[in-house]
Amino acid sequence: MANIKHNLLIESPTQNVYDAITTEKGLSEWWTNDTIAKPEVGFINQFKFGPAHYKKIKVSELNGKNKVIWELIEGDEEWLDTKIVFQLDEKDGNTFLKFSHLKWKEETDYFGICNYHWAKFLISLKSLCETGTGQPFK
Repeated sequence: MANIKHNLLIESPTQNVYDAITTEKGLSEWWTNDTIAKPEVGFINQFKFGPAHYKKIKVSELNGKNKVIWELIEGDEEWLDTKIVFQLDEKDGNTFLKFSHLKWKEETDYFGICNYHWAKFLISLKSLCETGTGQPFK
């Protein structure tokens, strides 16, 4: 199994980061504009990246404002049965984010592309939380 992991400090309160990764408004401002999402366990969030790529992701855990876990249920084949974890730790009014995209079957070229894009979109999340402007897929 292969895993994608990124850690970053976001100079914003944990509640702001939590809202950005759980609400439709927040997700649409840093990941993709074409988002349907609710911060409810069991809800199936939907994300579209143009006509060819989409993802249906189940919200499997919301632990206060400190942890969000998603499970991919439909979309790109290599994403099937993977798990996405956002672990948020507050540090002096800022947020330390530990991001993981777990349980990939293997490290393929597509895995590498997704690793790059997660880094890009996490920078977008950081920008949204710190400046109010992200760079989502449009």
